[in-house]
Amino acid sequence: MVKMDIAALHGFLAQAFPQVAQDYRVESVGENRLVMRLLVGDRHLRPGGTVSGPAIFALADVAVYLAILAMIGPQALAVTTNASLDFMRKPASGQDLLAQCELLKLGRVLAVGEVRIFSDGVPDPVARASLTFSIPPKG
Repeated sequence: MVKMDIAALHGFLAQAFPQVAQDYRVESVGENRLVMRLLVGDRHLRPGGTVSGPAIFALADVAVYLAILAMIGPQALAVTTNASLDFMRKPASGQDLLAQCELLKLGRVLAVGEVRIFSDGVPDPVARASLTFSIPPKG
């Protein structure tokens, strides 16, 4: 059952991470699923005008983080404990990136998510990521 909708996730991001909140927009949220957009700007680009690897990683990380919070509620101290990212092709120039996230496991202590990242409007993925998060104990 989803505990945080799109508006709640945007509010949480703006409150907890105001320095980057304007970079992201949650497009949809559902049971163990989330789609998120990176609003690509000049600061996300590397030489040559393509989206940088760190910006792509950040999108994957934030997407899994918010997918977890959507299911468990606002827990700012959930942290990434493992990440693997495969860069598969160059992002399309001038396009936002979309992260399609699925939580594969959501336990009491650990959550595992998989993300496929696409250039907006392009069917082939730019990157694929797998991330594990540690969820802090309640109380």
